[in-house]
Amino acid sequence: MVIKNAELETVIGITSKIPQNSLPEIAFAGKSNVGKSSLINALMNRKSLARTSAQPGKTQTINFYNINKELYFVDLPGYGYANANIEVKAKWGKMVEKYLRQSKVLKAVFLLVDIRHEPSANDKQMYEWIKANGYAPIVIATKADKIKRSQLQKQLSIVRTGLGLPPESALVPFSAQTKQGREEIYGLIEGVINQDEKR
Repeated sequence: MVIKNAELETVIGITSKIPQNSLPEIAFAGKSNVGKSSLINALMNRKSLARTSAQPGKTQTINFYNINKELYFVDLPGYGYANANIEVKAKWGKMVEKYLRQSKVLKAVFLLVDIRHEPSANDKQMYEWIKANGYAPIVIATKADKIKRSQLQKQLSIVRTGLGLPPESALVPFSAQTKQGREEIYGLIEGVINQDEKR
């Protein structure tokens, strides 16, 4: 997968309508500080197109990035930020749920978790929630450069067990620093889109 062109096309908030795109969409979900913007920037070969914030939990929009005029990367708002009040959290949830239910071209949801830690209650809830909305989450374990190589398999096993991933489910270790896992993620995205085109 070669990304020649990437641009932020649409930003929607809590009261906005879900755009009726015709190109396939790939969504990315994860906790506020899991490195979601860093992953999307790494996939797009851009340093700062995806909005990163020094204040976790500040992004309260769904951002649609047009990739090569062929598909969209959809950046869902981060969840689980401790300082967000219950009302704000509820609105985020409704916005994401509305998107998952109303998008007619969403092909896959990638769920990002931090490889250094056992999945949190929020991670597990999001995993089950994505499944309940009809998608099989593809899990990316971020910040792989923060652990020793000898710890990799052990940490992946903790993530797999913590989320209750089926053995056949993809689990990709990723590092925004070294770009470890990027090609595998490209392959998974292509596989999802090509599989859908054959139907």
